Amino acid sequence: MDDQTEAQRGFRTAMANLSAAVNVVTTDGRHGRAGVTVSAACSVTDTPPTMLVCVNRSSSSHDIVLANGRVCVNVLGTDQEELAMHFAGATNVPTAERFGAGSWDFDTHGVPVLRDALASIVGRIVTRRTQGSHTVAFVEIDAVTARADGGALVYFQRRFHALSA
Repeated sequence: MDDQTEAQRGFRTAMANLSAAVNVVTTDGRHGRAGVTVSAACSVTDTPPTMLVCVNRSSSSHDIVLANGRVCVNVLGTDQEELAMHFAGATNVPTAERFGAGSWDFDTHGVPVLRDALASIVGRIVTRRTQGSHTVAFVEIDAVTARADGGALVYFQRRFHALSA
């Protein structure tokens, strides 16, 4: 049975038409290692370099990400859909085993950085706000690695798509 209002259904349909980059947000620290796939991440300002990341409160990684307070936003490329699915919880890969896929640098920044991501943006959560089903985290950036080759993985119409450079 559909418990959504007409406004909620319309909103979800409209948001399905808003293409978005696919990212895996990772963390490590006192509260454990975790990661989650998100499409709601964007630039806020370059002074100081800050972005926002929205994490669903029902995600098993939500509390760990917020408690650790330090994250890496790994922007995925066209060949990383399976990795996105693992971290979205859409496969049967247990949370503890998700970092077995992909090539990760666990040491340089203290959080897992995907070596072949289009961009890896490391920072610390400086502000957060709960809004409905999500927490919006503002992340001040400490380090960035980016590459110019390759295409992007985007989410559009409730499916992944490859976007060529």
